[in-house]
Amino acid sequence: MPIDDYTGGPAQSSDVLVVTTNELPGYEVKEVIGEVFGLTVRSRNLGSQLGAGLKSVIGGELKGLTKTLVQTRNEAMERLIEAAGARGANAVLAMRFDVTTAQDVGTEVCAYGTAVVVAPPA
Repeated sequence: MPIDDYTGGPAQSSDVLVVTTNELPGYEVKEVIGEVFGLTVRSRNLGSQLGAGLKSVIGGELKGLTKTLVQTRNEAMERLIEAAGARGANAVLAMRFDVTTAQDVGTEVCAYGTAVVVAPPA
């Protein structure tokens, strides 16, 4: 499988810059808008579950589940970016992911961070 299947794909252009750092070098925070998040819950795929069961016996990467989790994280990120843009932000600082099991039927992925307006220093 190509590396893009495991890393979130090629870089996407967006009007909202998302970083995991608390600051953005070369920019000043002009306004803190507040917390934003993007959330999605994915049900488990029967085929992936069967493959995972077999792999747990013989060992190895669960490629189907890895690909599904990457797609799920991307969906959560898209929703985070949409939420930040809708609130007038042009950046999200301190972005993180939270992944949990949702009632044993799926995986919940939440991308969250602080929506801000940044600009180059005057």
